[in-house]
Amino acid sequence: MHSDASADADEQRSGIAERQTRARFAAWVGVIAAAQAAVLLAASTRYGYHRDEMYFIVAGSHAAFGYPDQPPLVPLLSWAMHAIAPGSLLVLRTPSALAAAATTILAGLIAREVGGGTRAQIIAAACTATSGFALAVAHLVSTSTFDLLSTTLLGWLAVRAVVRRSGASMLAAGVVVGIGVEAKPQVGLVAAAMVIALLLVGSRSLLRSPWAAGGAMCAVVLGAPYLIWQQQHGWPQVTVAGNIGGTQEGGRVGFFPFQLVMVSPVLAPVWIAGLLVPFRRAAWRELRFVPITYALMAVVYFAGNGHAYYLASLYPLLLGLGALPTAEWVMRARRGTLRLVAAIALSAAVSAIIALPLLPERDPQGSIVMALNPAQGETVGWHRFVATISRAWQEIPASERGHTAIFTSNYGEAGAIDLLAGPRRLPRAYSGHNGFSEWGIPPVADTLTLLVGYERAAEAAPYFEQCRTLATVDDGVGLDNQEQGLPVMLCRTNGLWPALWPHLIHYD
Repeated sequence: MHSDASADADEQRSGIAERQTRARFAAWVGVIAAAQAAVLLAASTRYGYHRDEMYFIVAGSHAAFGYPDQPPLVPLLSWAMHAIAPGSLLVLRTPSALAAAATTILAGLIAREVGGGTRAQIIAAACTATSGFALAVAHLVSTSTFDLLSTTLLGWLAVRAVVRRSGASMLAAGVVVGIGVEAKPQVGLVAAAMVIALLLVGSRSLLRSPWAAGGAMCAVVLGAPYLIWQQQHGWPQVTVAGNIGGTQEGGRVGFFPFQLVMVSPVLAPVWIAGLLVPFRRAAWRELRFVPITYALMAVVYFAGNGHAYYLASLYPLLLGLGALPTAEWVMRARRGTLRLVAAIALSAAVSAIIALPLLPERDPQGSIVMALNPAQGETVGWHRFVATISRAWQEIPASERGHTAIFTSNYGEAGAIDLLAGPRRLPRAYSGHNGFSEWGIPPVADTLTLLVGYERAAEAAPYFEQCRTLATVDDGVGLDNQEQGLPVMLCRTNGLWPALWPHLIHYD
């Protein structure tokens, strides 16, 4: 009986493999990816820096194997791109656009790997390229952009390993996980979930191969520098994850409904088909590890009160699988092609408006754009913010400036002052937020503080006292982002900085 089951499995695998060998890579997938990159680059110079981007650049100038809230790869890349062309958003964001385009190509390759022809590959690529999440994280620099790429690449290699019985794909998957962890650690969790899923419903023999052992070793060796840094610093990333968990998307209540808008509500049937098809087709039995992986990650993130968007990196893989039954439906359904093209076009239009900085800076306030993508507001007003800090600094008597420190509540404010001060000649900013907490404290002689990011003097107590407002932040367009309307206060430091600093550090 066991031999009969093995023979059936071999026959199923050979069926997928045979269809795969007949399927050629569709050149239109490359066209779609190139168009996506072009749109992202065209939108990249609108508005301004995102607070995270300024933080990345400053973090990269403090090279390390890790930071409290992230691995080193994205900060180092951001610092390098800024060094190539200081102040150029186009150059800074080019790697993100290329990563998104590569993800789109991989979605097409996943469809090809399971036997999808030109139509299926185009569907997978088009759905990925027009998805709201891909556009939102790829028109600027984000750790999520590179997590999307590394997880999709891992998914393609895992499917390839199962379909082709490819040991080399297992080894390559380990390399991808190790490098991916140095950008964002979530890909390591996805890899662990895939291993569990393969043990439950997949090809256990692949996991027993020397190739799998080699891949695991590569993942550990490549990811070790960041993990060792975290261990030596008390695992601050875990603290960050716990503090930020849950809620821009409504917490646990909004976790699953938000999945329907991650790609697009009108394209959700495509990735849902990707979840279901391995259970509906005997020949896809060994691909059941994909929906099992998705289910495991959904449980982990939901139970851990994680952000709903953490699941986004798995959607290109599901779209690649779901593209085949979708292509078959297109052939069967009345006006199927027209209906699918309309759905993709609608998705592209809505996703672009919500995810990309297409509206005038004054328009997003109070709109659905800010409700679904508040990151848009975090790219507006930074030059005016720094100009306000500069005016407040100049109001401080010259005799007092020499022993005054600039202290901010978060890394975005500190990063903006350090990066955008230019000819204003502001001193460096200090902050206890995440990575900035590692980069030094003000001199003991600094008994005054220009305090930024606190709504009221009472919030600064008991560490700062006798505060008076010198200026108020105004982004000039009335956009209610995190800094809008905050006072810039001159305060007296209530104690010596070395004693105060442990109380000012916060990870979130």
